[in-house]
Amino acid sequence: MNRTEKEKLVAELSAKIKGANALYYTDFTGLNVKRMTELRRRLRKAGVEYVVIKNSLAIRAVNECGLVGQPIKGPTGVVVAKDPIAAAKVLAEFAKANDHRPAVKGGVYEGAVVDQAMVTKLATMPTRDEALSMFAGYLNSLLMSFALALEARKTQLEGSTN
Repeated sequence: MNRTEKEKLVAELSAKIKGANALYYTDFTGLNVKRMTELRRRLRKAGVEYVVIKNSLAIRAVNECGLVGQPIKGPTGVVVAKDPIAAAKVLAEFAKANDHRPAVKGGVYEGAVVDQAMVTKLATMPTRDEALSMFAGYLNSLLMSFALALEARKTQLEGSTN
Protein backbone atom coordinates (compact mmCIF):
# COMPACT_ATOMS: atom_id res chain seq x y z
CA MET A 1 0.00 0.00 0.00
CA ASN A 2 1.50 3.33 -1.02
CA ARG A 3 1.47 6.56 0.95
CA THR A 4 -1.51 8.04 -0.95
CA GLU A 5 -3.64 4.98 -0.24
CA LYS A 6 -2.70 5.09 3.44
CA GLU A 7 -3.57 8.79 3.66
CA LYS A 8 -6.92 8.08 2.00
CA LEU A 9 -7.69 5.29 4.51
CA VAL A 10 -6.76 7.55 7.43
CA ALA A 11 -8.93 10.37 6.05
CA GLU A 12 -11.91 8.01 5.60
CA LEU A 13 -11.57 6.61 9.12
CA SER A 14 -11.12 10.12 10.55
CA ALA A 15 -14.37 11.22 8.90
CA LYS A 16 -16.19 8.23 10.42
CA ILE A 17 -14.67 8.88 13.84
CA LYS A 18 -15.72 12.55 13.83
CA GLY A 19 -19.37 11.50 13.57
CA ALA A 20 -19.07 8.86 16.30
CA ASN A 21 -19.58 8.93 20.06
CA ALA A 22 -17.42 5.88 20.74
CA LEU A 23 -14.61 3.75 19.37
CA TYR A 24 -13.85 0.29 20.64
CA TYR A 25 -10.70 -1.64 19.75
CA THR A 26 -11.19 -5.38 19.43
CA ASP A 27 -8.90 -8.35 18.95
CA PHE A 28 -10.57 -10.59 16.40
CA THR A 29 -8.00 -13.39 16.63
CA GLY A 30 -9.69 -16.78 16.44
CA LEU A 31 -12.71 -15.64 14.43
CA ASN A 32 -13.06 -17.32 11.07
CA VAL A 33 -14.51 -15.59 8.01
CA LYS A 34 -18.03 -16.85 8.75
CA ARG A 35 -17.97 -15.46 12.29
CA MET A 36 -16.42 -12.16 11.18
CA THR A 37 -19.15 -11.78 8.57
CA GLU A 38 -21.80 -12.48 11.22
CA LEU A 39 -20.22 -9.94 13.59
CA ARG A 40 -20.13 -7.27 10.87
CA ARG A 41 -23.77 -8.03 9.97
CA ARG A 42 -24.91 -7.65 13.59
CA LEU A 43 -22.96 -4.43 14.04
CA ARG A 44 -24.27 -3.00 10.76
CA LYS A 45 -27.83 -3.86 11.84
CA ALA A 46 -27.22 -1.83 15.02
CA GLY A 47 -25.94 1.12 12.96
CA VAL A 48 -22.32 0.47 13.88
CA GLU A 49 -19.32 0.20 11.57
CA TYR A 50 -16.46 -2.27 11.99
CA VAL A 51 -13.15 -1.41 10.34
CA VAL A 52 -10.04 -3.57 10.18
CA ILE A 53 -7.02 -1.36 9.57
CA LYS A 54 -3.34 -1.30 10.51
CA ASN A 55 -2.86 -0.18 14.09
CA SER A 56 -0.56 2.72 13.18
CA LEU A 57 -3.13 4.05 10.70
CA ALA A 58 -5.97 3.66 13.21
CA ILE A 59 -4.04 5.58 15.86
CA ARG A 60 -3.17 8.29 13.33
CA ALA A 61 -6.86 8.69 12.42
CA VAL A 62 -7.87 8.84 16.09
CA ASN A 63 -5.18 11.44 16.84
CA GLU A 64 -6.18 13.53 13.81
CA CYS A 65 -9.66 13.81 15.34
CA GLY A 66 -8.20 15.32 18.50
CA LEU A 67 -8.77 12.22 20.58
CA VAL A 68 -6.14 10.42 22.61
CA GLY A 69 -5.17 7.22 20.86
CA GLN A 70 -3.98 4.51 23.18
CA PRO A 71 -1.28 2.09 22.01
CA ILE A 72 -2.77 -1.04 20.47
CA LYS A 73 -1.04 -4.26 19.51
CA GLY A 74 -1.97 -7.30 17.49
CA PRO A 75 -4.82 -7.73 15.03
CA THR A 76 -7.30 -4.94 15.69
CA GLY A 77 -10.78 -4.15 14.48
CA VAL A 78 -12.14 -0.69 15.22
CA VAL A 79 -15.81 -0.37 16.13
CA VAL A 80 -17.06 3.12 15.21
CA ALA A 81 -20.40 3.86 16.87
CA LYS A 82 -22.85 6.72 17.18
CA ASP A 83 -24.71 4.67 19.81
CA PRO A 84 -21.99 3.42 22.17
CA ILE A 85 -24.33 1.29 24.26
CA ALA A 86 -25.80 -0.56 21.27
CA ALA A 87 -22.28 -1.26 19.99
CA ALA A 88 -21.14 -2.53 23.39
CA LYS A 89 -24.22 -4.76 23.64
CA VAL A 90 -23.60 -6.32 20.21
CA LEU A 91 -19.93 -6.96 21.07
CA ALA A 92 -20.80 -8.48 24.45
CA GLU A 93 -23.57 -10.71 23.09
CA PHE A 94 -21.46 -11.88 20.17
CA ALA A 95 -18.43 -12.58 22.38
CA LYS A 96 -20.57 -14.51 24.84
CA ALA A 97 -21.73 -16.84 22.08
CA ASN A 98 -18.28 -17.13 20.44
CA ASP A 99 -15.74 -18.07 23.12
CA HIS A 100 -15.20 -14.44 24.26
CA ARG A 101 -14.23 -13.34 20.76
CA PRO A 102 -13.73 -10.66 19.72
CA ALA A 103 -11.99 -9.47 22.86
CA VAL A 104 -12.34 -5.76 23.61
CA LYS A 105 -8.95 -4.10 24.08
CA GLY A 106 -10.29 -0.69 25.08
CA GLY A 107 -11.40 2.40 23.27
CA VAL A 108 -12.59 5.97 23.42
CA TYR A 109 -16.01 6.97 24.76
CA GLU A 110 -17.09 10.60 24.56
CA GLY A 111 -13.47 11.73 24.30
CA ALA A 112 -12.15 9.68 27.24
CA VAL A 113 -10.08 6.52 27.07
CA VAL A 114 -12.00 3.48 28.33
CA ASP A 115 -10.89 -0.02 29.17
CA GLN A 116 -12.52 -3.39 28.59
CA ALA A 117 -14.33 -3.23 31.96
CA MET A 118 -16.00 0.07 31.04
CA VAL A 119 -17.17 -1.32 27.69
CA THR A 120 -18.64 -4.29 29.58
CA LYS A 121 -20.49 -1.88 31.91
CA LEU A 122 -21.84 0.04 28.93
CA ALA A 123 -23.17 -3.23 27.51
CA THR A 124 -25.37 -3.68 30.60
CA MET A 125 -26.95 -0.24 30.32
CA PRO A 126 -30.23 0.26 28.48
CA THR A 127 -29.96 1.61 24.94
CA ARG A 128 -31.37 5.01 24.11
CA ASP A 129 -34.58 3.43 22.78
CA GLU A 130 -34.92 1.19 25.85
CA ALA A 131 -34.34 4.15 28.19
CA LEU A 132 -36.93 6.24 26.33
CA SER A 133 -39.39 3.35 26.52
CA MET A 134 -38.81 3.01 30.27
CA PHE A 135 -39.26 6.76 30.71
CA ALA A 136 -42.48 6.73 28.67
CA GLY A 137 -43.81 3.87 30.81
CA TYR A 138 -42.95 5.75 33.99
CA LEU A 139 -44.55 8.94 32.67
CA ASN A 140 -47.66 7.01 31.62
CA SER A 141 -47.90 5.44 35.09
CA LEU A 142 -47.50 8.84 36.72
CA LEU A 143 -50.21 10.39 34.53
CA MET A 144 -52.60 7.50 35.27
CA SER A 145 -52.04 7.93 39.01
CA PHE A 146 -52.68 11.66 38.69
CA ALA A 147 -55.87 11.04 36.67
CA LEU A 148 -57.12 8.54 39.28
CA ALA A 149 -56.35 10.99 42.08
CA LEU A 150 -58.29 13.72 40.25
CA GLU A 151 -61.21 11.35 39.70
CA ALA A 152 -61.19 10.37 43.39
CA ARG A 153 -61.09 14.02 44.45
CA LYS A 154 -63.94 14.82 42.04
CA THR A 155 -66.02 11.99 43.53
CA GLN A 156 -65.17 13.17 47.06
CA LEU A 157 -66.23 16.74 46.28
CA GLU A 158 -69.47 15.56 44.64
CA GLY A 159 -70.24 13.40 47.70
CA SER A 160 -69.70 16.26 50.14
CA THR A 161 -72.08 18.60 48.22
CA ASN A 162 -74.97 16.12 48.34
